[in-house]
Amino acid sequence: MQKKILFCASTVSHIKNFHLPYLKAFHEQGYEVWVAANKTESIPYADHVVALPFDKKFVSLYNVKAIFTAGRLLRKQKFDIVSTHTTLSSAVIRAAVILLRKKPAVYCTSHGYLFNENDGFKKWIYLLPEKICSHVTDVLMVMNHEDYDIAVKHKLYRDRLCYINGMGIDLKKFHPVPEEERLALKREQGFSENDFLFLYAAEFSKRKNQRLLITAFAETAGKHPDMKLLLAGNGLLLDECKALAGRLHMKNNILFLGYVDDMQSLYSLCNACVTTSNIEGLPFNVMEAIACGLPVIASNIKGHRELVKNGKTGYLFEKTNQQQLESQLEKAYSDREFWMEHSGSVSETMRPFDIAQVLPGIMNIYHLS
Repeated sequence: MQKKILFCASTVSHIKNFHLPYLKAFHEQGYEVWVAANKTESIPYADHVVALPFDKKFVSLYNVKAIFTAGRLLRKQKFDIVSTHTTLSSAVIRAAVILLRKKPAVYCTSHGYLFNENDGFKKWIYLLPEKICSHVTDVLMVMNHEDYDIAVKHKLYRDRLCYINGMGIDLKKFHPVPEEERLALKREQGFSENDFLFLYAAEFSKRKNQRLLITAFAETAGKHPDMKLLLAGNGLLLDECKALAGRLHMKNNILFLGYVDDMQSLYSLCNACVTTSNIEGLPFNVMEAIACGLPVIASNIKGHRELVKNGKTGYLFEKTNQQQLESQLEKAYSDREFWMEHSGSVSETMRPFDIAQVLPGIMNIYHLS
């Protein structure tokens, strides 16, 4: 009888962006591959895609409905493996598994716990569901050492806890380009060769905190008109951020690009990357930027600390400290010759995160259990 695996995430885009190599691997091993997400949509290597009524608000009646909908799916299809991703989806699916008499093997991948140990009451909003669901979490995979410590302290798994280097990035795709090519790309896109381009690629949201970056950048770019900030992505706060840039007279210095498919070409155009996110697991945008040899100015949070080493792969700043962020933007701008010279060694730090190494390791975790 053909084995079945169910991949679960809160959004179809999460599956498409991060998990297609894993769907392909299971498909090639003869599994019937199912995906459960927020909507039905064709996904490569997925034999079936089903929608669950997720609501972004963690405590919502829609998510209770999603638990019972997931339970019916699990009882009917009798999956051999359930692979859960993203905080909301993982909680909903594992809650449904708790209600089953015959349970599948559950592999939960944490893409970053949405709390820290010192978060007070907020911590328990997210930690309590993890504690409850730990009893059906056969294998837990985490991707930064601080989350590993949290999982150990609170025993957020039943049988095994595994540290992984994210889901893997394609180093054949993301790599440094010669400076001559960068200058040619700048001219091609209408920039001056002397323009110093910062990039932040992220959904416009409170969590990603673009407002702080726009405000800090306006202060710094006032002294350096050749500084430009490229903001890639869409989101609920996009219009608000555009308005803020306008009020700060930054329309010529801050460019809003919308959703970008070809990130490699965008990294190749830029001189440095920035992230002002408030919480992360092991962010792809940071890994991709470093793989392209670019310094990253990053908020000093878990996930970022895992990747950004001061003076080696970029600069850290305290996440609410605008003056520190301004200082680090200034430093990256001033140290451009250093980063050009060391782009190869910066890129090399991403070797352990190459999909060619990470994928076999994660597949091994599934098959060793």
